[in-house]
Amino acid sequence: MTIALETVNLEKSFGGLRVTRDLSLKIEAGARHALIGPNGAGKTTVINLLTGVLKPNSGRILLEGNDITGLPVHKRVLRGLSRTFQINQLYPDMTPLETVGLAVSEHLGHGSDWWRRMGTRSDVNDEIAENLARFHLLDVMNEPTATLPYGKQRLLEIAVAIATKPRVLLLDEPAAGVPESERHDILSAVASLPRDVTVLLIEHDMDLVFSFADRISVLVAGAMLVEGPPDEVARDPRVKAVYLGEGADV
Repeated sequence: MTIALETVNLEKSFGGLRVTRDLSLKIEAGARHALIGPNGAGKTTVINLLTGVLKPNSGRILLEGNDITGLPVHKRVLRGLSRTFQINQLYPDMTPLETVGLAVSEHLGHGSDWWRRMGTRSDVNDEIAENLARFHLLDVMNEPTATLPYGKQRLLEIAVAIATKPRVLLLDEPAAGVPESERHDILSAVASLPRDVTVLLIEHDMDLVFSFADRISVLVAGAMLVEGPPDEVARDPRVKAVYLGEGADV
């Protein structure tokens, strides 16, 4: 068993409030791993710790066995760790073609002048086209991002993350705020992510979680409550009682 991402006794406090409590989490390479829990459980804090947005008070974070606890955000990205955000972080005036083109070009080491290479560099062109097609963005690739339906904006954010060629991708509620009519494309895109990319998903949508994950961890008050295959987690009375409420069906 190869471990792609691991936390060891991770602790985070804000003043006297402990938001991450002795958290030890292992995510296997190639896994589709979901982290769920009630509001305020500390899920996004965990993502921020993993990506370097926040620094832990104690504990370690290992990426493919290497300690990255002290690395800044951009160096973690260079090591192969990428993320999306609960609220999108896109440039509203840029088109999907421009946004994905910039991300691909930066990853390939061509800097921000990707547009000069369009038509001359097949690696840039192919990578841009593949990402736009995979995430259902070809039909809107020349539209300003601010004018896109929200579901398309979420797809664009995932496309940008994948353009960095991560080995580990953290998805922070990709379906949050997406209308029901647009959720199918989100579900399809998440399901079709490359299998060589390890994915940690944070999501409140249980349909998405249970259709996607091969392993689920349940976080409550910053601590691990239970972890296991989806069917075991769904049957666990602690999950029903603490996360979904007494008598609820997962």
